[in-house]
Amino acid sequence: MTALDILAAAGAPTRLDPVKLFLDADIVVQLVMAGLVLASVWVWMIVVGFSLRMAGIRKRCDAYERDFWKAGNIDEFQAERGKGDIPSARVVAAGLAEWRRSTAGKVIDRDGTRQRLAGVMDSAVAQEADKLAERLNFLATVGSVAPFVGLFGTVWGIMNSFFQIGAQQNSSLAVVAPGISEALFATAIGLFAAIPAVIAYNRFSHRVDQLEARLQRFADRFHASLSRELEAV
Repeated sequence: MTALDILAAAGAPTRLDPVKLFLDADIVVQLVMAGLVLASVWVWMIVVGFSLRMAGIRKRCDAYERDFWKAGNIDEFQAERGKGDIPSARVVAAGLAEWRRSTAGKVIDRDGTRQRLAGVMDSAVAQEADKLAERLNFLATVGSVAPFVGLFGTVWGIMNSFFQIGAQQNSSLAVVAPGISEALFATAIGLFAAIPAVIAYNRFSHRVDQLEARLQRFADRFHASLSRELEAV
């Protein structure tokens, strides 16, 4: 007889039923599975939310930067268009604030002003990138930890299966197979949570790096414009 015939003769299911595997599992394995499922749901919420947010930010930055270089008066343009979740606008706001502070006195230190402008805008760019990457830490955590959490559930389930062998004095496949199936299901859920998290983390990290590079180029160009204005002061 095959293993499938043995299981069928013992009244065991011949097809995988995830719900039954969960309900029949040990309480520890159930807690592991539940935690991994919640982590997977949270991962997908972050994936959807971050994708929508990045698409919106890119669109708003495109519109803002396109019109920024056409504006005749930067202060008026910033007051009108600089509101909302626009990283480029916040970089400009930081640069303008430092410009006003550095040029408010009677004597202007041009070299010092240039250095302060560069430092302030670089800091604003880094802050925008850090703000976007903040939620990605959870993806990295799930991607690295979830397989080991699932493995813990698997080890616990297999230990419980061996305990059942000793308790029933029966080492037949019909006794061992259900417990091992439940245990391995925990590893499967761990991988189900980890794989999308790793892929999303790598992809989103790349997109954050791209946005940071874009903001840095915009800040450098704005810094050059302010430097030219500084020569005329």
